[in-house]
Amino acid sequence: MRAPGARRREAPAAAPFVVGLTRSGTTLLRMMLDAHPELTIPPETHFVPDLIKAARAGADTETMLAAITSNRTWGDFGLDPAELRGRLDSVDPGDGAGAVRAFFSAYAERQGKPRWGDKTPAYMLSIQRIGRTLPEARFIHLIRDGRDVALSQSARALNEQPPPAEQAARWVKRIRKSREQAATLKGPRYVEARYEELVREPEAMLRRICAFVELPWEDAMLRYHERAAGRLTEMAGTLRAEGGHAEQAAGYRIDNHAPTTRPPDPAKLDKWRREMAPEDVRAYEAVAGELLGELGYEVAT
Repeated sequence: MRAPGARRREAPAAAPFVVGLTRSGTTLLRMMLDAHPELTIPPETHFVPDLIKAARAGADTETMLAAITSNRTWGDFGLDPAELRGRLDSVDPGDGAGAVRAFFSAYAERQGKPRWGDKTPAYMLSIQRIGRTLPEARFIHLIRDGRDVALSQSARALNEQPPPAEQAARWVKRIRKSREQAATLKGPRYVEARYEELVREPEAMLRRICAFVELPWEDAMLRYHERAAGRLTEMAGTLRAEGGHAEQAAGYRIDNHAPTTRPPDPAKLDKWRREMAPEDVRAYEAVAGELLGELGYEVAT
């Protein structure tokens, strides 16, 4: 029972976490949501699971700060390490949620917005860890036809991509793994959205997503492309090579995400029908055909 006169602590606002395989339209959805006057979503973070792990282990401020600033994406956020250190100093030992909020609240204040979210595709494999730490996290899993994902990854990747059957296996495994992790969370905290619907009917899809994350509707989200170029400038710098990730030269990511500076173009959907070799379609569908059909995609072979 609360003491007389004690104030109830407000629950944090729902925080959308956009996840999915790379080249599934997650940057497009990020730009749409970020155009909302109440919400900001930074470039990909990649450090949140490591920060949670460090904080839960009782790491000191410098160790938590290093979990953020040592990541190769740190330069994208435009934050002062000293300011972030001060915020982390106020986090209680073992408070993973407090450590994560310290970063995102600093970024949101820099953008002049009261709410924040995240767009890091790889977090589709960290739904359980993030979800159990952050009760406000709401996961939006953006799914795109795997054959178009494979084509796009092969066209834009800096490393050589595996053959279609291996790409299909990865697509299936990661989607199913995301679903398994989401099933461990309590409450309506995970939703799947189709990239194709977002492109064909952006307003209808965005209204459903806004309802899911308790965000009032704003027409500005449909005009995201008017400000996307400015938001992309955060990613102008070089990303160093790390692990299995190749170096990304200055300007590469801006070029990679240039389509977000234009309205969605439904004519560019279903590229696999026009550009994927028949033998590659057969190899891909031999592995992923069941899940493609389950998701409502036409299976050609």
